[in-house]
This record gives sequence, structure tokens and C-alpha cells, in this order.
Amino acid sequence: MTATQDMNKLRNIGICAHIDAGKTTTTERILFYTGKTYKIGEVHEGTAVMDWMVQEQERGITITSAATKCHWLDCDINIIDTPGHVDFTAEVERSLRVLDGAVVVFCAVAGVQPQSETVWRQANKYKVPRIAFVNKMDRIGANFEKVCIQVKEKLNANPLPLVLPIGSEDSFVGHIDLLTMKAHIWDEQSVKSHGAEFKKVDIPSEYLEKAKKARESLIDNISAFDDEILELALEEKEVPLELLRKAIRKATIENKIVPMLCGSAFKNKGVQDLLDSVAYYLPSPLDIPPAIGYKKGTHEEVDIVSDADAPFSALVFKIATDPHVGKLCYMRIYAGNIESGKVVYNVTREGRKERIGRLLQMYANQRQDIPRASAGDIVAVVGLKQVATGDTLALAPDQPTLEKITFPDTVISVAIEPKTQGDLSHLTEVLEALMNEDPTFKAKIDADTGETLISGMGELHLEVIVDRILREFNVKATVGKPQVAYKEGIKDKGKGECVYERQIGGKNQFATVNVEVEPLERGKGFAFENALSKEVLKDLPNIFVSSIEKGCQDAMNDGILCGFPVVDVKVRLVNAVQREGESNEVAFKIAAYEATKNALRNAKAVLLEPFMKVSIETPEQYMGDIIGNMNSRRGKVINMEMRDDIRVIDCHAPLSDMFGYSTQLRSLSQGRATFTMELLHYDEAPKSVIERILGVNTYDQQTAFAASENI
Repeated sequence: MTATQDMNKLRNIGICAHIDAGKTTTTERILFYTGKTYKIGEVHEGTAVMDWMVQEQERGITITSAATKCHWLDCDINIIDTPGHVDFTAEVERSLRVLDGAVVVFCAVAGVQPQSETVWRQANKYKVPRIAFVNKMDRIGANFEKVCIQVKEKLNANPLPLVLPIGSEDSFVGHIDLLTMKAHIWDEQSVKSHGAEFKKVDIPSEYLEKAKKARESLIDNISAFDDEILELALEEKEVPLELLRKAIRKATIENKIVPMLCGSAFKNKGVQDLLDSVAYYLPSPLDIPPAIGYKKGTHEEVDIVSDADAPFSALVFKIATDPHVGKLCYMRIYAGNIESGKVVYNVTREGRKERIGRLLQMYANQRQDIPRASAGDIVAVVGLKQVATGDTLALAPDQPTLEKITFPDTVISVAIEPKTQGDLSHLTEVLEALMNEDPTFKAKIDADTGETLISGMGELHLEVIVDRILREFNVKATVGKPQVAYKEGIKDKGKGECVYERQIGGKNQFATVNVEVEPLERGKGFAFENALSKEVLKDLPNIFVSSIEKGCQDAMNDGILCGFPVVDVKVRLVNAVQREGESNEVAFKIAAYEATKNALRNAKAVLLEPFMKVSIETPEQYMGDIIGNMNSRRGKVINMEMRDDIRVIDCHAPLSDMFGYSTQLRSLSQGRATFTMELLHYDEAPKSVIERILGVNTYDQQTAFAASENI
């Protein structure tokens, strides 16, 4: 079999969803039915193969994306089971970046939930084709049609139901395949075989009319994307099964439709049909557009075509620390092939040489050595020294760099203090390893207090990190209370100048820089504009302008109110003066730094705090208390809607007032309400928060009130 034929039979997919929709349970059934495991693992028992971390087994949630490989319908399927909790959304982000397709799991009762929307947006960002699996059809309140409507309305997608459920809730026994017009029934016999065996029978008479209408609707929907099917439909002729599957596959890969399936993974129903759909409709590496690379030096876009005979090019998308083999680097190979023992170059890091020690095929936390891997494969590598998430590996140092993966900023931090001097060096090593593993985890030493601060995406994220530091890495340390990652901004325009004139080592150093600053829209970051006149530009070397820009950027790292990073500011360079023989890059960088600081002082600095998008699901009787509590936390209710007997409340609230909310919400609702929270934006902090943060003893009280004026 040729490499091209191999790639045609390859599927790289992710299983994604809102927390508790049943991703890991579905993946466990897939592993059982494809013969990768002989016993079904359960999340609630802590025996799931894909939830192998102690922290995952204790909490019953997925924390880190686990990769495995299985075989179905003559296809090799690489599966990545991703977390559902919003604190670990970076795991989903980096997985979707390297996957060709995705299975999005929805709960048949809750439908499209907040994290489902986040996952969908991430999949849209990378244009990942997907199929949907409506899980938990055996639960009270399950409604397949309702979920299809929500997918259309809330996600702006085009759902294409391929099945029709037979029964629901306790009476759910299977579904009707609208393509073959056969009923798939899981009965008592299938219970004994854990759902591995099921019956394909004629459609029950009471469902026949409904099934015919559903098939007509399916053909009507797909005919919009296929002229041959449209002609057959207009002539009222039978549409061949293979033609239907071919059209559905093409429309799915082009992201024009989302095939919808249903089942109950926990009760072992419908998973085989989901696997069939993965093989039939999701793309191989050859079906998707080539990856985008950037030429070294010119940053010109080039296509990296999926070809086993092309020069080797791979993206490292995940780093993990394995207690048995050390540093594991997961990579997706986009072109070429690689063997263990070969030398590769990290083109992201100035072409640094690295040696492929071992190539591993991962099965969750189990591994198998393989001699070689080629385009389309997702494998792990042992032996790479200086590699980070998003780095490109290639056979030559001048090959194009693949597009990096971007991650959101951290919003919450805690102080961690080692108990002994010996623990300090150990803690430093551990924090370095964890930052390599998780790009949304940051550690730094506070310049003012000398404390070690660790930052993450939320309380649960930091709780898991701290748990790993104390238990997995055995570091003895104490941890402080969570702190909010504040930032600073400006409200007005401001001008600043610095004349830098100093004698260092007997040599005069001189530079003059004039800048203007103005606020940008929230979320726009930093912008630099060179507004020097033609006369000045004619005499000023480009390297000095670059130094000025770096100095301006450095000034943003620590604000003028209390040292938080400054964001959403545009700096305009209006004048720069040099002296022959006395001006250099360092002088201009320092002058630009001081000029920008002066301009920021004149531009009405404000403190910015992170606001969160909070979505609460609660029975109606607790709604009043929950809204009252949210108001007391400075939260604003944005929207309320009814889903069956559950109220969904969407709010915006400052992160500083949301600490410990999960405990209070459980108390207010007798444990029946749940919530999710993700970063919305940064906004100006009110006067009370500024007074608390700045403190009248440390900072001039007038500065604090000026910063909060007109809020």
C-alpha cells in the first residue's frame, strides 16, 4: 500500500464538548469496540483509560488531552480526548490546531451549553470539519430534535440528522439510519455484549412515516450541495447510498453541514454508528487544505502539502512530563517522514539541532515504540531538549515555520513559598517543567515582594497545578490565597519627552525621544506608529527606530499606578534626535522607555480588572437568591432563558468578586445549580477597588482618585 493510500485511510479527530456531556465515556466505548481495551473503563469509578492522571480520577473530569490510536472500517483513527472545563480550554485549542476533524458531543437534555459554544468557536477558527453526537438519550428530558434546533440557532451551523431516535429516556432502544432506512436496535442480547452486538431490522411500522419524511428532509438538505442528487430528487428517483455518503462527506469537509447522530455512550448504544461516520465523513490529511508555513526572513506564506515524500515538517503541539521516559513532545507531522535517531532542526528557535531519541505511538499514558512516522501521523518524541509548544521541527534550518498556536492570558495568580532552601531549587525546576507543559500556566518572581507567583486560567486550573506540585513532584510548599491579574490602561492622550545624556565608561551617550500616547479599544493590545518627518528619517538609522519601539514596549511591562502591565495603548514616535558618535541603540531604548513613561503619566492612568462571562444553570426556585447574590458580587445579569425546567442565567462579573463562588452557589441551590466562567474582557475598576489595590499609605491618594475619575 502506498503512502497516499495510507493517508486516505487516516483520521485525526478530537472528541470535544461541554463538561459532563460524556466525551471520555464515548471515547472509552470507542476503545472497547475497536479492540484497544478488553474492559470498559468508567469515569465515575476512576477507571477510564483516557483519564489516567490521579487528579482526573479523583475529580471525575478530563484535565489534560489524552491521545490514542485505534482501527475501524479499514481506517486508522488517532483520537484526542479533550477537557470540557473552561479552565483547560488551551488543551482544546492546541488539539484542534493539529486535528483534521472533530466529534462534538452534546448532552441530549442540556443541549448546547456555554463550553459547547466555546469549543465550536475554536473549531470555526481552525475550520475543522465536525460531526455531532447527541449523547445521554436515555436521560429524562432527552430531546434529539431540540438539540438539532439549538445547533442551528445558537451555533449558526447547518445540522443534518442522519438518524431518527427510536424511543427516548427509559424507552430509548436505538435509532433509524436514514441513509440505509434500517433500524439499529440494542436489546437484552446487546446488554450482555456491552453493546458490541446490535440488530439491524426493518423500521417499526409506527416510525415508518416519520422516517420517510426525515429522509426526504435529509435529501432536500444535501441536494443543495450536489447537483446529481438534486436531479434524482426532482425526478423522484432513488438516490444511491454511495452517492449520498459521498455528498455528505464533501459537504462536511467543506464545513457546509454537520451530520447529527444520537445514542447513549454510558448504556453502550449508538457508538458504532458514530465510528462509521468518522470513517465515512470526516477528512483524511489529504482532504483538508495544506498547512500554512512562513518563509524564514521574508515571512512569505507557503503551502505545506501533506506528502510523505516532501521535506519533513512537524508542529510540536503539546509537552508532557512522563515519570518513566521524561519529557514527551507530541507532534503532528504535516509533511515528509522521520525515523528515530535522526537529527532535526527547531526552525522556530534559530535552527537549533535536536535528535529524535525515540518515536512513540501513545495510547493514553501507555506507549509503544515505532521505527518511523510520516505525514498525517500524530506521535510523541523522546529526546528533544529545548522545544516548546508551537515550535516547528524540520530537516533543514531554513525551512518554513508553521503557524504558532495562540493562547489566552492568565487571569488569576497565587503566591507559592517553598518550606526549605532545598525545596526552592526543586520548585524552580518543577515550575519550569509545568510551564513547558502548559502554555496558560505562568510563574514569576514578584520584583517588589520577592514572592514566587504562579498564574493560571481559573481556580480549578491553579488547584490542579498546586496539587501536582505538592503530590506528583513532592515539593514541600505553602500556597497563598488567589490574586487577580490586574492591568493598567489610559483614558486620555499624553505627551512625553526624554533627553538622555550620560557618560558611561568615559564615553558620552546621547539620545532624545518625543512620543505621544493614546488609548486603544479594549483588547487591542499595543500599537507603535513611526510618525517621524522625512528629514529626521533620512538621517536616523532604522536600527535606532527599532530600539525606540523596543523601549516603548518595555515601558508597557510595568505600569505607573502600581506596576501592572499597561495594555490597549498606541505610542506615536514624533521626534528623535541623535549626535554623531554619541548615540547608540541602548541610549535610544532608554530614552524611549522614559519618554513613554512620562507620556503615560500625563494620560490619566486607570486600573483595569478582568470581567468574566458567567453562565449559571439552576432550577427556577433558586433563581431569586442566585441573582441577588450575583448583584452583591458586582455582577450584571445580561440574559435569562428557560430550558425545560432549568433557568440559564448569563451574567458579567468581576473576577475579584467571584472567588469561592462554586461553594456559595452549591449552598444557595442545595447543590443543584452549576456554573461556568470564562474571561470576557478587561474594564476599568471602580473607585473602591482602586483604593484597596493602591492603598493610601503607599500611593498618593489623589492619584488613586484621579485614576478612577468618571468611572
